[in-house]
Amino acid sequence: MMGIEWFKPAVFLGSILFALVGVLVFWISFVIIDKLTPYDLWAEIVEKKNTALALVVAAMCLAIGIIVAAAIHGG
Repeated sequence: MMGIEWFKPAVFLGSILFALVGVLVFWISFVIIDKLTPYDLWAEIVEKKNTALALVVAAMCLAIGIIVAAAIHGG
């Protein structure tokens, strides 16, 4: 009977709200980190094909995502 709980409008809208807050916090964190680095991350990764930096940024994105998810989940 727990599956039917997701059909309630309050639960659905709450999930959407938390997802939007999570994406917003992730985006703000990424922008801050991009501003703190001495070079343009996007230009380094896309134009100069810096694979090592791309892996570091990917790991950072996963870490921020896990932190945001844990914070929103209440863990």
